[in-house]
Amino acid sequence: MASSTVKHISDCFIKPQYASDESKHPFYLTPWDLAMLSVHYIQKGLLFVKPLEAQKQGNFMESLLEKLKHSLSVALVHFYPLAGRMKTVKTENPPSSLVYVDFHDSPGARFIHATLDMTISDILSPIDVPSIVQSFFDHDRAVNHDGHSMSLLSIQVTELVDGVFIGCSMNHSIGDGTTYWNFFNMWSEIFQAQGNTTSISRPPVLKRWFPEAHGPIITLPFTHPDEFISRFEAPQLRERFFHFSSESVAKLKAKANSECNSTNISSLQALSAFVWRCITRVRHLPPDQITSCRFAAGNRSKLNPPLSVNYFGNSTNIIRGFTTAGELLEHDLGWAAWKLHEAVVSLDDKEVRGLLDSWLQSPTVRHTSSNNHNVLVSSSPRFNKYGSEFGMGKAVALRSGYANKFDGKVTCYPGREGGGSIDLEMSLLPGFMLALESDKEFMEATSSILLTS
Repeated sequence: MASSTVKHISDCFIKPQYASDESKHPFYLTPWDLAMLSVHYIQKGLLFVKPLEAQKQGNFMESLLEKLKHSLSVALVHFYPLAGRMKTVKTENPPSSLVYVDFHDSPGARFIHATLDMTISDILSPIDVPSIVQSFFDHDRAVNHDGHSMSLLSIQVTELVDGVFIGCSMNHSIGDGTTYWNFFNMWSEIFQAQGNTTSISRPPVLKRWFPEAHGPIITLPFTHPDEFISRFEAPQLRERFFHFSSESVAKLKAKANSECNSTNISSLQALSAFVWRCITRVRHLPPDQITSCRFAAGNRSKLNPPLSVNYFGNSTNIIRGFTTAGELLEHDLGWAAWKLHEAVVSLDDKEVRGLLDSWLQSPTVRHTSSNNHNVLVSSSPRFNKYGSEFGMGKAVALRSGYANKFDGKVTCYPGREGGGSIDLEMSLLPGFMLALESDKEFMEATSSILLTS
């Protein structure tokens, strides 16, 4: 390989194809949105094989980039908050900050074209995710509050020798994973239509949802960002993908349900409990050390009446199952999975509204932190992550950036072959990852991810 440095070729901003009437007004943030101001952007992307015609057409990338830009401008008509910038109105007495999204002075979403003299195999063959993948994304280490001066959405298209990576960095205070993947899917849908339509199958529901008697103006009790913004730097980690076939996932689910005499444990609950136990085992924690498995649970279906699955914004809560390390390892998989199941079912309409009421009485902002006794499972294998093709067929792999990584972070993806298979992107301290790779129970449940050309 001649070079291992990503080189930026061009950089521009993309505005919506036209300004909707709604985009002429402020876009206010909900408590769920405001709570995310101090965490990183969402950074996910898709790796594609260059089509055969790319070898015959000297202008393949030029044509691809123009189509991507045009379809993005159309997508931003529907998802116009992503083209704005954050603004804050402050008061001193009492101290408060009103953070919202404004569109008047925003140049739009950022669009970068970059190149890298490496192959798909260079990216996917190593056991660990190569650090160069972090350079496939813009807004490295940015927190969401940086959306005052940075674009809320940045697309980086990196051309490899035989592939194309489309990386998307989206401000997490503007939307959660459900919003993120709906945008990605609808952008691809518009691209695939090749300008023949401006309608989309799943338009975002942009009407803001606030608890009764609150909103649309929600303020934070601070006057300076230093009072509520922190910048987390991850320690040196190893990042690796582990593949769980549909058969392996089904076995874990059946085992968990059998052991707790239930039929209610889901595949993801069983797999999360399995990973929680395995990571806890290789960490050799003291038996009385409290350990938790946390995950972001969606609120849309929990509310009564429920929010649309296409609701644009954040609508999640961090929930957890917890116990001591000794208890977790003394009991079986079913016992651990039931802990997680109980956490999920306890999040109902009453609980969601109660958590919001507590937040409104004492607004807080989430901060990323790391310790060596918890696990956080994020994202969902139910998202249609391989559904965005951009005229290049199904992506060969999904990858993520630096954002929101720490020891014990586990990100879920659907397996490329579908059918209920799941890929886990795991971040661990090097010593723990080495021990996990030697854990017989864990490794026997995983299988290799085959490169697809």
